[in-house]
Amino acid sequence: MGKEHKVDRKPKKSESFRALAYFSQIGVTMATTVLVSVLLGRYLDSLLDTTPWLLLLFSILGIGAAIRVLFNMPKYKK
Repeated sequence: MGKEHKVDRKPKKSESFRALAYFSQIGVTMATTVLVSVLLGRYLDSLLDTTPWLLLLFSILGIGAAIRVLFNMPKYKK
């Protein structure tokens, strides 16, 4: 009879850390994109006295940019 090989079903630690890094990158990228756009909108509103219009505009643009970045990120592969 031949030797039987045990198949290890647990993912390796490096794979787990790689997946964690990928998913945390998604969250950080989306949060910073929206945060920067909101802060820019607030600053321009205070500078130009257009409250709240530029804040709303830049918030919407920031959300759109975050979604675009999300779809343009390379896909995670095991």
